[in-house]
Amino acid sequence: MEISGGITASLSGRYASALFELANEQGQVASVERDLETLDAALRESADLKSLISSPQLGREEAGRAIDAVAGVIGLSDLTKKFIGVLAANRRLSDLPGMIRAFAQIAAASRGEVSAEVTSAHALDDAQIAALTEKLKARTGKSIKLKTNVDPDILGGLVVKIGSQMIDSSIRTRLNSLATAMKA
Repeated sequence: MEISGGITASLSGRYASALFELANEQGQVASVERDLETLDAALRESADLKSLISSPQLGREEAGRAIDAVAGVIGLSDLTKKFIGVLAANRRLSDLPGMIRAFAQIAAASRGEVSAEVTSAHALDDAQIAALTEKLKARTGKSIKLKTNVDPDILGGLVVKIGSQMIDSSIRTRLNSLATAMKA
């Protein structure tokens, strides 16, 4: 498996790569990936959890105890609990969101998948998601793991991110481009 040098060159990428290697050796890649998706969802939904991982006021031990309690509540596996415990001990909890993204990219690359993130103004239905997945698969020639987000601010259209590539067909971007063209 080839992992992009850009991923492993970053601090988040090195931690994610180390976690992936451990999970792979123990046959727990899928389990850890689910754990990290759950943790990512919890981080997006909880302002308190975001504050916990980014607070410079918490000491290593307090942060470790707090994140261990969170891990117990959301049901993370032992390997994932140990990993975030190491992050707390090394004062790297603030880098956790980047590590989650890097792990997802590494795991997807190991399966021959490409991760794509799609943002739309309204939630996409299953048929739209399936059609979009097929179009992206045809474009990339690889299996696609699609993550969807809703952002009403884009007004309409889609913003698709595949790795470092972004395809922005949102109405907001088109209106901004038109406004800029009219000023010139």
